[in-house]
Amino acid sequence: MKIAIGWLYPTLMSTYGDRGNVICLQRRCQWRGIEVEVIPLKRETGVAQFNQVDLIVGGGAQDRQQEIVMRDLQGEKAQILQTKIDQGTPGVFTCGSPQLLGHYYEPALGKRIEGLGILDMVSQHPGIEAQRCIGNLVFEITATPIASELQVMLGEKPIVIGFENHGGRTYLQDVQPLGKVIKGYGNNGEDQTAGAFYQNAIATYSHGPLLPKNQFIADWLIKKSLQKKYQQEITLTALEDSLAIAARKAMLQRLDLSNLLSTV
Repeated sequence: MKIAIGWLYPTLMSTYGDRGNVICLQRRCQWRGIEVEVIPLKRETGVAQFNQVDLIVGGGAQDRQQEIVMRDLQGEKAQILQTKIDQGTPGVFTCGSPQLLGHYYEPALGKRIEGLGILDMVSQHPGIEAQRCIGNLVFEITATPIASELQVMLGEKPIVIGFENHGGRTYLQDVQPLGKVIKGYGNNGEDQTAGAFYQNAIATYSHGPLLPKNQFIADWLIKKSLQKKYQQEITLTALEDSLAIAARKAMLQRLDLSNLLSTV
């Protein structure tokens, strides 16, 4: 079995070490004997390569880089990306990339950046004097069906541990929140929503990066990718994750969230 990971604009959208998500997916595939190919989806990439991917990864970027990406991500490239997400191709979009999937992002300075409109949401920066949303972020995944599928995998409610650093505030419309904030700001610091979930696409401000801290999300993405590609039920070989689990426990203790330890 083989997975092709499409990495969206790796030189422009990896501001916060989001390449760690790609590495995590690679390694967890390789440790199971699953062949994996990483395809950089950049300005020089042709539309044929956009069509080849089984899993999409998007990271963070500054406002200028987001403008460059959106100038390139037009026409057939944008249509292929939208079709893939609409049809259930799994994806994980962290930090700034979820803003590109919404209707628009209004920066503190400069013109509105139009998004792809795949996710029914908008993002706005409240102004250069506004405080950034920075700090550790913990939330429970509540979206369907991912919450119940992860609970079956884990035997417990899925709790995400991450880190956020964003000036923009995202407001969901007709799209599910990925989860409910336990600690941190989440989408906007107002409504306790964290991220968004559509088909098999995960969008969240949580980076740090996300997948090494929450290895069960990586496994969910791998499983969904294989099931969609090969049209059969997939059971992943269990990996030795004691170090990752210990790190999660240590982080929850540091954040005074020891009551959640039974869920990690």
